[in-house]
Amino acid sequence: MIYQNPTELRNAIRSGEFTSATSGQCPGYIQANMVILSKRIADNFFQFCQLNPRACPLLEMLPSGSYTPKRLANTDADIRTDLPKYRIYQNGKLIEEVTDIKHHWNDDMVTFLLGCSFSFENALQKHGIRIKNVDQNKNVAMYRCSKIKCDGPFENVSLVVSMRPIQNDQVNLAKQITGEKIFQKTHGDPLYCGYDYTEELGVNHDLNDVDFGDSIEMNRETETPCFWYCGVTGIMAAIEASKIDEGMCITHSPGHMFVSDVKDDEELSE
Repeated sequence: MIYQNPTELRNAIRSGEFTSATSGQCPGYIQANMVILSKRIADNFFQFCQLNPRACPLLEMLPSGSYTPKRLANTDADIRTDLPKYRIYQNGKLIEEVTDIKHHWNDDMVTFLLGCSFSFENALQKHGIRIKNVDQNKNVAMYRCSKIKCDGPFENVSLVVSMRPIQNDQVNLAKQITGEKIFQKTHGDPLYCGYDYTEELGVNHDLNDVDFGDSIEMNRETETPCFWYCGVTGIMAAIEASKIDEGMCITHSPGHMFVSDVKDDEELSE
């Protein structure tokens, strides 16, 4: 089922009715990656976002202890319950995947909501560009770029990219659409399109060997793999932050985003 209204989708998530990846849901609305860290390390993560704005465009930072987004939600959204799946890390190690984080919550926690490329999929579809992971009812394919390291306070964080196969004759159109100013808050145009991705990015040669998400069926003769910056980069940085902090971090499970009330062509309020 495809939900059209973000409030209805978040209510379905909160009730446990919806636990799937959110790609294709609520077309036309911004989706966001989520990272929660202790306030001891929050300033470092904020710096990381500032230094890596294409990978981690910061849409909203909640005060410590707050779980209700104000810029991204018009209603009483709750980041503790309104994402389909969460991952809990302790000292850099994944310890649990859950559908509700209320029992993990404390007033020391700071939430970051980062732009997500799911937000521009509707615009691509409106221009006749197929989103194959949506067609195949899969999560998007995501890969670590072993040749591209991020800037900032956390060591050895590689850039993560999402990949969508685009028809050869539509690649320039996809670049043009996602390069528009309104999509700079959700990663912008592709970092790279083409088949020299291993040499250029350090992505696995076998695109079926994904690091996150699902492998996507593609036709090498008629389609070109296009790689966009991905907010899972922020998750990798948050995991490193939890090692430094020797504490807990909470993230969304890859592909299981916070769906906002803000339209993808709408300016964010201050």
